[in-house]
Amino acid sequence: MELRHLRHFVALAEEEHFGRAAERVFVVQQALSNSIRNLEDELGVALVLRTTRRVQLTPAGREFLIGARETLALADQTALRARRAARGEVGHLTVGFVSGLAFGGLPEIVRTFRAAFPGVSVDLRELTAQEQEAALRGGLISVGLMLLPVRDPTLDSQALWREPLLAALPAEHPLAARERLTIADLAGEPFVFFPRYLRATYFDQVMRWCAGAGFTPQVVQEAIEIPTLLSLVAAGIGVFLPIEFFSRLSLPGVVYRPVEDAPVIEIVAAWPRGVGTPPQPDPLVEAFLKVAGEVLDERRGGV
Repeated sequence: MELRHLRHFVALAEEEHFGRAAERVFVVQQALSNSIRNLEDELGVALVLRTTRRVQLTPAGREFLIGARETLALADQTALRARRAARGEVGHLTVGFVSGLAFGGLPEIVRTFRAAFPGVSVDLRELTAQEQEAALRGGLISVGLMLLPVRDPTLDSQALWREPLLAALPAEHPLAARERLTIADLAGEPFVFFPRYLRATYFDQVMRWCAGAGFTPQVVQEAIEIPTLLSLVAAGIGVFLPIEFFSRLSLPGVVYRPVEDAPVIEIVAAWPRGVGTPPQPDPLVEAFLKVAGEVLDERRGGV
């Protein structure tokens, strides 16, 4: 039994005429008659009563019509789901992200994506870059948002954000009175920062930047959360060099100042390498990347 047999039967049941039913399903009348006969032979029951004037359903035919319509409707829904999945319109998307992106555009991206693709459920997981790469390899997340570089050669990536570093200073610090700083202005200042194991890429870039200015930061206190680090700044324990989007986290006692020639931190989306030439990401990931790019372009245009 094939779906075409069911479509032929439903057309015949509704038209009550072999000729009209055949025209409706775009086959010759003999082909339609053979299709109905084959269906009856497979079921072992008569589905229609054939007369010279019209076609009538038998009791078995009336019951079979109910199931045939339900089966065809389900087949259509299944096909629609497949097409929507191919367009990235339905399914489940798990997004990994590094700490801080909650202040740097991720909420707007997720909100816009959910509005555009209500059939997709989105799960967010805060993970370090190393944890995201492992989760992508293991299929635990669909796409990861992290700082460059992406070290795993089995992953593809696309740049999304470019954000400079800033200086976060205690409000009463003498340097807070200046509108702009240089990195050399921070030589000799106590620093608060992440442990290197937690944010190795970020940590190493800051250390190279400071080394280029002729000093090595003296980290007097470590913390793993941004609010904690900024609280340490507010308490006067040290200065901090956050990515610019962290400045959206306002905290009493902390001021942010731009730093000349500050390095730009690049945040990328990474995902398991797809198939094809060139390799294509999963449709859900592709849809998410498109929305992310549009949201970030709009934000940059409004600055």
